[in-house]
Amino acid sequence: MPSVDDVLEQVGEFGWFQKQAFLNLCLTSVAFAPIYVGIVFLGFTPDHRCRSPGVAELSQRCGWSLAEELNYTVPGLGPAGQAFPRQCRRYEVDWNQSTLGCEDPLAGLAANSSHLPLGPCQYGWVYDTPGSSIVTEFNLVCEAAWKVDLFQSCVNVGFFVGSMGIGYIADRFGRKLCLLATTLINAVLGVLTAVAPDYVSLLVFRLLQGLVSKGSWMAGYTLITEFVGLGYRKTVAILYQTAFSVGLVLLSGLAYAVPHWRSLQLAVSLPIFLLLLCYWFVPESPRWLLSQKRNTQAIKIMDRIAQKNGKLPPADLKMLSLEEEVVTERLSPSFLDLFRTQNLRKYTFILMYLWFTSSVLYQGLIMHVGATGGSLYLDFLYSALVEFPAAFVILLIIDRFGRLYLLAGSNLLAGAACFFMIFISHDLHWLSIVAACIGRMGITIVFQMVCLVSAELYPTFIRNLGVMVCSSLCDLGGVVAPFLVFRLTEVWRGLPLVLFAALGLVAGGMSLLLPETKGVALPETIEEVERLGRKAKPRDNMIYLQVKMPEPAGL
Repeated sequence: MPSVDDVLEQVGEFGWFQKQAFLNLCLTSVAFAPIYVGIVFLGFTPDHRCRSPGVAELSQRCGWSLAEELNYTVPGLGPAGQAFPRQCRRYEVDWNQSTLGCEDPLAGLAANSSHLPLGPCQYGWVYDTPGSSIVTEFNLVCEAAWKVDLFQSCVNVGFFVGSMGIGYIADRFGRKLCLLATTLINAVLGVLTAVAPDYVSLLVFRLLQGLVSKGSWMAGYTLITEFVGLGYRKTVAILYQTAFSVGLVLLSGLAYAVPHWRSLQLAVSLPIFLLLLCYWFVPESPRWLLSQKRNTQAIKIMDRIAQKNGKLPPADLKMLSLEEEVVTERLSPSFLDLFRTQNLRKYTFILMYLWFTSSVLYQGLIMHVGATGGSLYLDFLYSALVEFPAAFVILLIIDRFGRLYLLAGSNLLAGAACFFMIFISHDLHWLSIVAACIGRMGITIVFQMVCLVSAELYPTFIRNLGVMVCSSLCDLGGVVAPFLVFRLTEVWRGLPLVLFAALGLVAGGMSLLLPETKGVALPETIEEVERLGRKAKPRDNMIYLQVKMPEPAGL
């Protein structure tokens, strides 16, 4: 009986049908980018100072320039180690009193302005920006600055919870239904976020959007990899993730053109409704239909693929079957299986760490550039552009050098770039951006490689479970990343980089403890995973003998 891969070899592994489906599903990956890192623009914190009643009138009466107004009415930097005092404190002075002069108005109140009492910004803040963000609208600065971190952490909590639930829905009710349902809910929640009346409702909508948005991205990823043949699966998977990078580039331009956060949120949410058109262009996965014993529907879809690709369906198409259905029925997955043997336990812990660090460094570098950079839009654009060569580097050298050295080397590159950034002077902003781009390229390679390696190190019956559990650490990394970046930056702008460098360098060393999976068939059992830990030469020989040994037994 032919399998789906056997039929695809005859009707086209990546023909017109697959290309059309790929382009449609890539739009899902593009739309996911603003949700994943939109905090850079939605939560942008501009320069700000306390609003003091009477200052604007006094400044207008005296004809001060902005620099003079700041010099006369805003406190200085304050004691060393105190976080942004001039942004969070104001002089407790009645600026409406008529005794204040235009030349150093505070001179008559105290010999030294540093002796004047300071108070909190009870009248709000003045923001130096032509646009708006959730920070400027809800005053998420000073003592409330942690609420910006919470805003981003909520969407990552949604990713963490939703990836498990949505994964079950995709396996239970089908990839196409899961994709359409999550896309619709994602679009509605995006619009609701744009019209949220207060901070609490903003958090709720953001959390719920996180629950479904990553599931929508994963459903598209699964669909396209199940539509193509074995020879194109790796390439399509990498290019699907590259579409996410296209979304980052588009986001930087859109954020520049639309500087107000509510309008920007609407601009990235409304097009998601158009993705519902996939209902007419993307069918259900024939592999999933076969796993549900719905063979007739699977055969119709394979026949449709053949027609779209201009090929004749094979004569034995009606005998189409799922190649691994016997194994799937015989073995039931368990969470404990991920830690059952010594090597499997080691691989699971290492992969968990790699997923966690890749998320912390990826999101951390993006947010660090946004928090400390010069031109927010250009810096974001430059760091997004380097993700494209990262994808081509993988496609060019993965089959030549293998997974292990590419994964370890990319981690070390990202960690070394972060370490180098610590010592770059603030005046050499261009050099800091170059180093950040190199680190971003390295961690982008890591992100794509760890997806591939995770799937290749687990046996078939716990492969989905293993990837799901390990990748959930990625979402936990996204939860802590905003707090690490924004709070540590207040202490010292280089402190987050110290942490990123340590995480990346350790991840590079730990990657070398994994076995090389280049040219090795996917393991079917835990015993085969254990054999992956042996040296390459004996392992190759053993696989060869296992294939050849049954031949004499059949004589």
